[in-house]
Amino acid sequence: MHHTVVERELELRLILAPERSIPVPARLVYRSDDPYAVHITFHINSESPVHWTFARDLLVEGVFRPCGHGDVRVWPTKADGRSVVLIALSSPDGDALLEAPIPQVSAWLERTLTAVPPGTEGEQLGIDDALDQLLAR
Repeated sequence: MHHTVVERELELRLILAPERSIPVPARLVYRSDDPYAVHITFHINSESPVHWTFARDLLVEGVFRPCGHGDVRVWPTKADGRSVVLIALSSPDGDALLEAPIPQVSAWLERTLTAVPPGTEGEQLGIDDALDQLLAR
């Protein structure tokens, strides 16, 4: 089966304090063989990149209104007159608050939604995969 990968390199900002942030090169990745998820990889003063995976729905909705709870929360806001989406990540290893430009994130999300329209994610997974996923839970 042919899998589609939609990638985008972009610069996020890591918010350190209300008035302090640093640029963080990041990559957004979406794979049609993992249709419900989006992947973000970024480097923060460490040799190895940090990987996060969360529901695509969360990012799609988070561009418009606050959503998520627990480990990943996403909400839109304005920063210096720009439209940005904030992504708050928390894990046992630490917390991060990332700021991403909405136009770039939206353009990338639209490409993922063209690749796998909302509601068709299940069709991307073969029945065996679906069973494996159910049994793995």
